[in-house]
Amino acid sequence: MSLWDVLPDRERQQWTFDPFVSVGPLRFGMSSDAAASVLGGARATVRQHYSHGNIACHAYPRMGLKLYFSAGESLCGISVDALRGPQVPADGEPLVGKVPSELEQWLFDRADSAETRTELFYLPGAEAGSLTLGVVLCVQRAGDRLLTRPVFLPADAMDDAFHYLPGDAWAMF
Repeated sequence: MSLWDVLPDRERQQWTFDPFVSVGPLRFGMSSDAAASVLGGARATVRQHYSHGNIACHAYPRMGLKLYFSAGESLCGISVDALRGPQVPADGEPLVGKVPSELEQWLFDRADSAETRTELFYLPGAEAGSLTLGVVLCVQRAGDRLLTRPVFLPADAMDDAFHYLPGDAWAMF
């Protein structure tokens, strides 16, 4: 597999999603040890600590994941790599490794049926997010294309998602 190859959905792990509760086997609030355990004992290859919000990021590049933990070792953010991460559908729509404009349109369509200002938001980099799903559709480069790299958040992040995690969480993977 080369640097820019994108795993087809049929070769990705297929994870379920329960907004604000869990993404696959990962549950918001779980410890880093519990997260490693549900990931089959995988070890983070990079552990970075940010003074912003006293957050730690644990990277699992082989699994296509970055996990963010608060000071109390509580899982508070999940970023899924567009190229190699597990596929995570929401309401039957795959969110990982997709064309950003198509998923943004899907969010618009969801927002049409929601109460005004209760569904859609944007980060300063123009990444669309859903207040009812707790997800921001960030982008990631795949050669000459951009694909979606969702960042999943717990409910308490929805008041100010952009400042909830360090700036690196919103940057390309």
